[in-house]
Amino acid sequence: MKVLFHPLAKVLYTSAFLLVGEFTQAADLASPEIIHQYIPKAVAFSLEKNQIPQDAISISVFEISQIRHEGIAKNISKTILNWRSTQAMNPASTMKLVTTLTGLDVLGPQYRWRTKLYTDGSIYQGVLKGNLYLQGSGDPKLIPEELARMMKDLQRLGIQKIDGNLVFDRSAYAPTVMEQVSIDGEALRAYNVTPDPLLYAFRTLSFQMGKSRTADFIDISYTPALSNFKISNEMQLIDRSCDTWKKDIRFEISPENGVTSFDQSIGVKFSGVFPSECKGVAYNVVALDANTFLTRGFIAAWELAGGTWAQTPTGNNGIVPITARPLIQFEGINLADDVQDINKYSNNVMARQLMLTLALEKMGKPATTENGELVIQSWLKKMGLQFPELIIENGSGLSRKEAISAQHMNELLITARRLSVAETFYSSLPLAGTDGTMRNRLMTQLQKFLHLKKKPEARIKTGSLSDVRAISGYVVSKSGKMYAVTSFINHPNAWKGLEAHDQLLVWLLEDGPEPKQAR
Repeated sequence: MKVLFHPLAKVLYTSAFLLVGEFTQAADLASPEIIHQYIPKAVAFSLEKNQIPQDAISISVFEISQIRHEGIAKNISKTILNWRSTQAMNPASTMKLVTTLTGLDVLGPQYRWRTKLYTDGSIYQGVLKGNLYLQGSGDPKLIPEELARMMKDLQRLGIQKIDGNLVFDRSAYAPTVMEQVSIDGEALRAYNVTPDPLLYAFRTLSFQMGKSRTADFIDISYTPALSNFKISNEMQLIDRSCDTWKKDIRFEISPENGVTSFDQSIGVKFSGVFPSECKGVAYNVVALDANTFLTRGFIAAWELAGGTWAQTPTGNNGIVPITARPLIQFEGINLADDVQDINKYSNNVMARQLMLTLALEKMGKPATTENGELVIQSWLKKMGLQFPELIIENGSGLSRKEAISAQHMNELLITARRLSVAETFYSSLPLAGTDGTMRNRLMTQLQKFLHLKKKPEARIKTGSLSDVRAISGYVVSKSGKMYAVTSFINHPNAWKGLEAHDQLLVWLLEDGPEPKQAR
């Protein structure tokens, strides 16, 4: 086992002392720094049980309190625990905290992405005679509800029929950021969707499946609506629990990649078996290229709004001509709401698009990840934060390269508490036992606090890769103390580390007692 010692310490500590977090009489001789270098007993036990070495985990905990000086409230912090806290580690999706806090402070919570619509034609007697150009700025949540609003805006201009093609202007991003690159080879998985200035519905088909309430067959519906899209359901019900419902489902799309005339249909076929105990699950897949997905989605949205076409558009890439005239400047939901989705549900492509938006707004187009990193680094410097080990590849944590230390992530959390966006950022984090990626975490442990007038809580961003488990956020304890906590596990057995992290959070909910010092 690797044991860390402060260079000023003059006394030999046993490994058992560090393992259980109990001090011997010699602890009185230790420097203040060494006092914090331990692992809480329950956490250490869980690590040992799950065969995770202590040198594979880093932990940083600070207590955050507020004082008033000359009538001004100021936050101060006190170190509680710093096990290997300065070690650079892969943070997985907790890296989103760096991206979202920078975005909130630089752009402001009310920032809205704009999707602009132009035409090179004219409107006469309800007909738009000419091409319709869509110019994107990277709205990460251009979802069906938003597209339906856009259709209504077009109709308010007096347009009922479109006699022209759809042209997509994606010049806001450099082409390299839109290239398909995945760290696990799973290009069809929704978490691997690439950035797109005209990203529609995360380019993800979401199929809702469940046993019919009226008969022994499987209901399948899907979103978003796409034109000429058909589902063939050849699945069979099987008497089995819903735990592994996905493993025996086979998905096929024809023609492959959706390469076809937009007058022709795309068909998907589901076959295999489906557990009868499943009441409702979502099968998400990225099966169509960006242009096909957006074109068919736009056609369907326009027709659902009552609009018609002179002929079916094909949807091509292009640049808005200088001579084109603007029709609509469509604004999506605000950044504060987007950050809720990014942090609570760990949406990778939304985080990546926020980082690109920082580049777009502060350094101009085309946006690149390199420029996005420059903006973040500049903001950190402005905040007085020096993170020399920080590596940002895409700002989402879906990376084998990204790195930060637990201590510096906590310094970011402490900085957040003094910003005007503090509460917006705080409320965006998943609430243990309630929502987001922490919805099913600590549910039993939190029950014991139900009798308290002011309930303790854990607002924690989670992160996971095949060999990474991470937590970072705030814990408000049973006594009302606030702690900033970050812990990273980088190890092949990291997937077993959820229990250790939960034990750390419970320890803090109980006010994380420091090791007992001998008298």
